[in-house]
Amino acid sequence: MGTIRFVLRTDKPNKDGYSPIQLIYQLSGVRKYYKTGEKLRPENWNTENQQALYLDKKTAKKLLPQAPYNFLPSNKEIEEINGNLQAIRKDLSDIENRFKLNKEVYSAEMVIDSLKENRTPLTKKKEQTNLVFDFIDQYIQDNKASREPASMCVYKSLKSHLQSFQIDKKKKVTFDNIDYAFFLEFQNYLINIKSKRTPNGLGNVTIAKQLSTLKTFLNYARMQGIEVSDKYKDFKIKKESLEVIALTNEEFETIYNFDLTGNKKLDQVRDVFCFSCATGFRYSDLSQLKREHIKAGEIKLTVTKTKQKLTVPLNPYSHAILEKYSAMHRPLPVISNQRMNQYLKELCKKAEINEPVQIVRFRGARREEKTYPKYELVRVHTGRKTFATLSLEKGMSAEEVMKIGGWKSYASFARYVNITEKRTKVVMSKAWGTIQKLKAV
Repeated sequence: MGTIRFVLRTDKPNKDGYSPIQLIYQLSGVRKYYKTGEKLRPENWNTENQQALYLDKKTAKKLLPQAPYNFLPSNKEIEEINGNLQAIRKDLSDIENRFKLNKEVYSAEMVIDSLKENRTPLTKKKEQTNLVFDFIDQYIQDNKASREPASMCVYKSLKSHLQSFQIDKKKKVTFDNIDYAFFLEFQNYLINIKSKRTPNGLGNVTIAKQLSTLKTFLNYARMQGIEVSDKYKDFKIKKESLEVIALTNEEFETIYNFDLTGNKKLDQVRDVFCFSCATGFRYSDLSQLKREHIKAGEIKLTVTKTKQKLTVPLNPYSHAILEKYSAMHRPLPVISNQRMNQYLKELCKKAEINEPVQIVRFRGARREEKTYPKYELVRVHTGRKTFATLSLEKGMSAEEVMKIGGWKSYASFARYVNITEKRTKVVMSKAWGTIQKLKAV
């Protein structure tokens, strides 16, 4: 029978001070080594007993006043580590007995090779489900084929924030410790976090997105068989309503008819943007538009973002823009999203789209208010919001606009709709009639 010894490799700590627990198996003077997959800080290792040692808060603070107690393993985690070490001992004994029953002459290398063969799948599964942000990588990998790359950036951002939170708070972010209190603490951490990009901390809109993304991810982990506590579900995420930046009909007409003779760059950007205003297409839809999508006075297109199949009838504005570029191979002169946003600001400034717009944001309970000229806030996506707003203003029903633009629910549609004063006059006149010289009796 070989001898078994577990040692903590304090010569190989990671950045958090955790060292790997290694098995040393010796038979007939030959030593072989096996990585158990377990890691501990030196404070939690009993060298004499070769076991993990639990330190309660009182003992830890007394014996190790500088140790980050909240980052040390819980009693349950200590029991799991010791249970795994004991299971390895049993596996080695079973392997040796199997060789003896088969009357095989075995070596230390043969025993360790058998152990690796038996335990590798279990080790991988445990490592995979250890920390929440480790599992996010699997989520990104599993969904990258069906999701737009830009939509996965929020998960990478979430992972980064969770890692920073873990280091700052010295608490492991594991699936079994995410509850209502965790969400509250993580929310407060995001409010106060500061960086070069966010010197004043994150805004409530960004924080709400991070928290809702975390909830989505936890639901995914549960469906993958991960044991996730449901104690966080009562945590309510406060979502602020955002200002809708859309052009009025007068502003749209101003840009559409603006003289850009001699400025081909802005002329083409104007046409692509106005086409979005007249169809409701996102940038991703504009960039994939081809001649074969346009037939019999309408555009039939499968939307990149939602994979919906849309049929969008042409109107005088969208038809005229397509006619202007009829000699081109592509229907529209689309450039990159970033450059188009840059040139749109320049275009709208020239066209004097400069109505003051007040933007209100909150960072925690702190209210921040800024006023911008409207041209600074116009983006490519403003075209889609303008389409929704002007279509309603011109008398289309919400259901009709939603069908053409591909909005699935009124809740998602409503945030794009800017109900103008002119719209209220139109619907009032339509319902009650126009003012005439009638005498009240």
